[in-house]
Amino acid sequence: MSTLTLAVRDSATMLRRNLLHVRRYPSLTLNLLLTPVMLLLLFVYVFGDTMSAGIGGGGADRSEYLSYLVPGILLLTIGGTTIGSAVSVSMDMTEGVITRFRTMAIHRGSVLIGHVVGSVLQCVMSVVTVGAVAVAIGFRSSDATALEWLAAFGLLTLVALALTWIAVGMGLSSPNVEAASNNAMPLMILPLLSSAFVPLDAMPGWFRPIAEYQPFTPAIETLRGLLLGTEIGNNWWIAVGWCLGLTALGYRWSTSLYKRDPE
Repeated sequence: MSTLTLAVRDSATMLRRNLLHVRRYPSLTLNLLLTPVMLLLLFVYVFGDTMSAGIGGGGADRSEYLSYLVPGILLLTIGGTTIGSAVSVSMDMTEGVITRFRTMAIHRGSVLIGHVVGSVLQCVMSVVTVGAVAVAIGFRSSDATALEWLAAFGLLTLVALALTWIAVGMGLSSPNVEAASNNAMPLMILPLLSSAFVPLDAMPGWFRPIAEYQPFTPAIETLRGLLLGTEIGNNWWIAVGWCLGLTALGYRWSTSLYKRDPE
């Protein structure tokens, strides 16, 4: 059996294991999924009339604010879902599962690949679920073409891959599950500090650079351009650059920690 065939087979086995783990412990996934849904409903139905005053020169209504809000909520959903990846990896480390895997005749990289692919699939399912809730309460994107929808889905998947590798590194470097959960919280907090809820122009001058020069804002603005027809400008390549950079960083960090840990 070739090395590639062995790697694919063992990675598929580890992916199946992680998906079964999610099915057996659904509470973590449910808790992480409820947060973006609750934020979506909260900002639309509680703060929607007030927040919409800052959209479109103050002439927007609640439905327009819903359209503005959804791209940011989808990114927040991915950030929240990847926290579960950090917790899952840390659990495997602290319980000695990865140590036992190392004594078996399996491809070394399959353990991390199984976690990463499983997390990306969870992110996709979470995004679809939150997107369905958004559609149910009135979100529409009638002007987006099939190619633009495909590009939006590709960007969301790329963001999920980048954040998952960062989350895996956080899980490997954390001494316990609680620390892994806390260390991964910035993946959900950063979207809150972006242009997800209000435009950059409506932010105070001292805060605007924090929101502007971070990975989530260009990704959110790119999604808005693809789904709502707003101006994308340079945001698309900045978003892709952030994703590729974070993926490379997370991959190198995770694999170095995984190899350095004593057998």
